[in-house]
Amino acid sequence: MDSLTGRLLVASPQLRDPNFHRTVVLMIQHTEDGALGVVLNRPGEKTVEQVWDMIDFDPVERADPVYVGGPVPGPIIAVHTDENLADQVVGVGLYASTQNTSVDALVRQAEHPVRLYSGHSGWGGGQLEGELEAGGWLTGPVAPGDAFGDPESLWRQVTSRIGFSIMAPGVDRSRFPEDPSLN
Repeated sequence: MDSLTGRLLVASPQLRDPNFHRTVVLMIQHTEDGALGVVLNRPGEKTVEQVWDMIDFDPVERADPVYVGGPVPGPIIAVHTDENLADQVVGVGLYASTQNTSVDALVRQAEHPVRLYSGHSGWGGGQLEGELEAGGWLTGPVAPGDAFGDPESLWRQVTSRIGFSIMAPGVDRSRFPEDPSLN
């Protein structure tokens, strides 16, 4: 089994689970025992500031949303670029943290990008592999900016990138026009 840790799962049109319609999931952990990730493109309705007020941390002024990481409840997960506050390496220059002190420190700094997720996406051993075999997910590498990019356009951008790599493997995408009909 090849681990998908640090890669993206992109919901295909065949995936019928409404929890994952048009989602892009960053895989934080993937072993034979199961998998865990967060949905990158589902902003929640509460801001970091509102959540901090609810969970009794010292107040923080942050208007960015806390994202819905998936249907499985759990601790707040921070995806960020600060190696010093990392609980886990997700990929090159990309980390995850769940420890309260690390997450709190991350939202109080402005030097490193950070996104917070409430809940996560989880699969038991072999479950994700079955969904992959059934065509429910596409996989691809994380590109710079995916973890902190625009949630509205992320699914379209990533599916386009994965489709291009399938249709033209090894070809430099910059050599093609944005609109192929102009060829």
